Amino acid sequence: MDSEFDDFQEQILEDARKIYSETTIDHFMNPRNFGKLEEPNGFAKVTGSCGDSMSIWIKIVDGVVSEISFNTDGCGTSIASASMVTVLAKGKTVEDARKIGQWDVVKALGGLPKESEHCGLLAASALLGAIENFTASKK
Repeated sequence: MDSEFDDFQEQILEDARKIYSETTIDHFMNPRNFGKLEEPNGFAKVTGSCGDSMSIWIKIVDGVVSEISFNTDGCGTSIASASMVTVLAKGKTVEDARKIGQWDVVKALGGLPKESEHCGLLAASALLGAIENFTASKK
C-alpha cells in the first residue's frame, strides 16, 4: 500500500514540476516560518482577490526583522509565496523589508504561472501590512 501511495505522490510531483519551479514546490511542501509567532510587535491579515487570506506576524528589534511567521488558508502557491516572503524579509531592516514586492516574491520562487502571480502580491501585501501595523504602534 505504501508503494502505491509513493507512486501516486511521485506522479503528482512530476505533474507539478511541469508548471512550478523546484523552489516553489519546496516552499509549498516544506514551508518556512509557518504558524503564529509568539509576542509579535506587528501583524496583518490580508484577503486576496481570489479569496485566500494570509496572516503575517512580525517581530522587529532595533529596526531589523528578527522574527517573522505566516499562516494562510490558501492554495499551494499561496503557501509557497508566504514562505518565500518570510525568508526574504527575515534579517532585513524595516526599510528594506518594506520594499519587497510582488515581483520579488515571484522571481525568488523561480516564476509562477500567470494565474498564480497574484499570490506574490498577497504575500507582499501581508508583509507590508505587518510592517505598517508595527510602525503605527510605535507612534
